[in-house]
Amino acid sequence: MKKSNTFVYELDGNLYINLTNRCSNACSFCVRNDKESYFGNALWLEHEPSAAEVIEAIPDRAYPEVVFCGFGEPTERLDALVEIAGVLKERGHTVRLNTNGQGNLINGRDITTDLAMCVDKVNVSLNAPTAEAYQAVCRSIYGESAFSALISFAKRCRDKSMDVVLSVVDCIGAEAVAACRALAEENGLRLRVRAMIENS
Repeated sequence: MKKSNTFVYELDGNLYINLTNRCSNACSFCVRNDKESYFGNALWLEHEPSAAEVIEAIPDRAYPEVVFCGFGEPTERLDALVEIAGVLKERGHTVRLNTNGQGNLINGRDITTDLAMCVDKVNVSLNAPTAEAYQAVCRSIYGESAFSALISFAKRCRDKSMDVVLSVVDCIGAEAVAACRALAEENGLRLRVRAMIENS
């Protein structure tokens, strides 16, 4: 497996931050399962960067969004995330977090107050309409409790005025997507259906 120090990378006009390769999920459809890179970006890390290393690597230019998203779950490194995002906000950037929504479980406390200070948008990967189905495809270390935790996390973020979207991959099938949409509406959340990534 090729490893690198790709802490930041550009894609579709946005800047992405790759903080860690750790993740509380082992999703069956995850792009990192059989790929060494993502659209030409080698995201398996030689080491986890310090906040200072990431900040130094951020280009001095404007982006529509700066997104915490790489080959791992960003909230595994909450302190670094908050420090970097705080600097980004000081520089006038819009900050988005792409997450599995298990940050409260990972950190053993409610982290949404921390995020509200420095994150504008939160994209939470839902990917299944029930706890049982979620665990079958996402295989969280927290078991089926991860599902209710991610819904709670998303609602807490919304209640703290972050722009929250639940997302699903289209490979779960039309029936499951419809059930996810109903679940999102029931909880006052928006849903985005994204295409399965087939190549990099």
